[in-house]
Amino acid sequence: MNEIITAADRITYLTKVIPPLLLKIPEDELASKPAPGKWSRKQIIGHLVDSAANNHRRFIAARIEDSPNIFYNQDEWNRLSHYNEMNPVVLIHLWEHYNNFIAHVIRHIPTAELTRKCRVGNSEHPLSYIITDYVVHLEHHLKQLVDYD
Repeated sequence: MNEIITAADRITYLTKVIPPLLLKIPEDELASKPAPGKWSRKQIIGHLVDSAANNHRRFIAARIEDSPNIFYNQDEWNRLSHYNEMNPVVLIHLWEHYNNFIAHVIRHIPTAELTRKCRVGNSEHPLSYIITDYVVHLEHHLKQLVDYD
């Protein structure tokens, strides 16, 4: 259970530290794509919103269904959400608030339910792994966007 509280605390920390750093970046830099076929910073933030949405579903579904399979096409979600055309302040705050909610949900998962399984494509994992992996994935992408501790 300690690792789960640590994960929720880390998410809460990131929602305090990251938005002010992102809000300092000029909009044209946030929307600029580093190369054809690569995501802009706004699209990476959008991907993190999509990840929050899909992991939120995993965190709940794994508790009420037997081994649900929750997988999504990240490129299509990103394309169809038009993140690059969003107001960056709205997008950054969407990411911030959704992740504060995710931390809240995680903190309220009983220890006994952390062993429940969820499928992600062809792999099945306990809920505890999906939670900690969510934070690893989140930080991987945040480090692409800004420097922080």
